Amino acid sequence: MAALTAAEEKSETLSQQIESKGRYIQELQRTLLENEKLRRKDHDKLQELKGNIRVFCRVRPAINSKTEPNLINARFFGDDNESMELTEQTSSTLGKTITKSHTFTFDRVFSPKASQQECFEEISQLVQSALDGFNVCIFAYGQTGSGKTFTMQGPTFPTEETSGMIPRAVQQIYQVVQQLKQFGWEYSMEGQFLEIYNETINDLLGNSSNYGKIKHEIHHEKNGKTSVTEMTSVVLDSPSKVKLMLRKANQNRATGATNMNERSSRSHSVFTLQLTGHNAATGERTSGILNLIDLAGSERLSMSGSTGDRLRETQAINKSLSCLGDVIHALINNKEGGHIPYRNSKLTWLLRNSLGGNCKTLMFVNVSPLMEHFGESLCSLRFATKVSVVPEFVGYWSTHMRAVLIY
Repeated sequence: MAALTAAEEKSETLSQQIESKGRYIQELQRTLLENEKLRRKDHDKLQELKGNIRVFCRVRPAINSKTEPNLINARFFGDDNESMELTEQTSSTLGKTITKSHTFTFDRVFSPKASQQECFEEISQLVQSALDGFNVCIFAYGQTGSGKTFTMQGPTFPTEETSGMIPRAVQQIYQVVQQLKQFGWEYSMEGQFLEIYNETINDLLGNSSNYGKIKHEIHHEKNGKTSVTEMTSVVLDSPSKVKLMLRKANQNRATGATNMNERSSRSHSVFTLQLTGHNAATGERTSGILNLIDLAGSERLSMSGSTGDRLRETQAINKSLSCLGDVIHALINNKEGGHIPYRNSKLTWLLRNSLGGNCKTLMFVNVSPLMEHFGESLCSLRFATKVSVVPEFVGYWSTHMRAVLIY
């Protein structure tokens, strides 16, 4: 009888210990969930302090010293290399040599040796914002041959070192999704890839023979979501599927030769990743969108050497990019909730929900290092300066825009 009592007491003690450890585990899980909520809140505050709209400028390095011998003369200065000076030699009407300098100040300047990984480290926090439920738009702007596609996608046969922002962003998302499982989060990911060519939308994941035959319409829902009709949507449950998707999209994208580049991108390509998260423990749901965009090459008609179809393409590209600039400037000056001309182009209408509000938007302004492209480089840098000097105000953008120069 005594032995039975001792066994019962031991069993009771074990039950109490198990119950105590169970409560301890529940408390740890509750603390983890609370810490994750705080992390999300602090992360968003940090991104707002940095600016919900940011501009990076990246000047590509010279590819070959023999074929590209004449490079721009640039001087970098400032405590954090936040300023640069470009100089050029011109002749006066009397034949005298005049040195002109052009100074641009941004938040930060990266050296010509900056790697793809260094560039991605600057935008990785925006990728996290998409997982946290925000709409994020990252796009590359600049003249043909300035390195936009290399920045966004990498070379045709990328290595771990040279892969672009799109594959790096997707890789980060897969890694973070695995980490967030310990907090009870489960995510689903779907991708679409389209191009806007001469103001016509094409499905880069569909059959190219249908281009121009299927009409794709842009719809904006009241909940802030944007959809495009008749688009192929791919469930992306592995990085390998992303690689296959990029390969197919690149094969279908419209390209053509210009004076600036033998294989110039003649369309805007838009990779959209829909991220849907659900936490069974807390009942929370998130829905974020990551838009990664490689804009068509911008150049003056006099420099492009375009004729016929190429001329019409260049005109459509420049008009579309001009509309993008108009929207940015309208948002900058829109203190009273006035009209924003999103509808003036397919590109700005598509990006409406990623420009303004609490969305996160980043623009890479890509610049050529060649002296022969000096005029185009100045145009790009001046554009970057205009869209980066933004005062604080209450409206679509609650924080000032900042610019980062990646050289």
